Amino acid sequence: MRILPMTEEHLDRVAELEAQCFSLPWSRQAFLEELSAENAVYLVCLDGAGELLGYGGMRHAAGEFYVDNIAVAPERRRQGVGRAILSALVDRARALGGSFLSLEVRPSNQGAVALYTQLGLKPAGLRKNFYDCPKEDGLIMTISFTQEEPSC
Repeated sequence: MRILPMTEEHLDRVAELEAQCFSLPWSRQAFLEELSAENAVYLVCLDGAGELLGYGGMRHAAGEFYVDNIAVAPERRRQGVGRAILSALVDRARALGGSFLSLEVRPSNQGAVALYTQLGLKPAGLRKNFYDCPKEDGLIMTISFTQEEPSC
């Protein structure tokens, strides 16, 4: 597996995967706009043959990083793809001087919640009725990168 910056050449397959994975998918155009946003980081995960296995993206402002999307091809789930993508996003947020990275996840998505917990994210709150189709709350999970000041 290789993690690379998302480029325009990936967008057709990214849009297909987005439609497979989400009930309210983003359009190809929406991803194209993300590629030109200075405060956006979008990555793809490819296999050795260059086939798209998944993607993930986040935005940042004032040292705060928010994951927009992570998607993995259904036939490649539970094979480390999601872990590789989120690990790369966390590493990029740290490298860019982020104070924290946060995301929302459906509480019913137990596999994702478990993965995020393994990678150091902790529950930080709940957004009521965050998701549609079906309606569900969004569990906010966050990892902090700041070191506590030593007490005197």
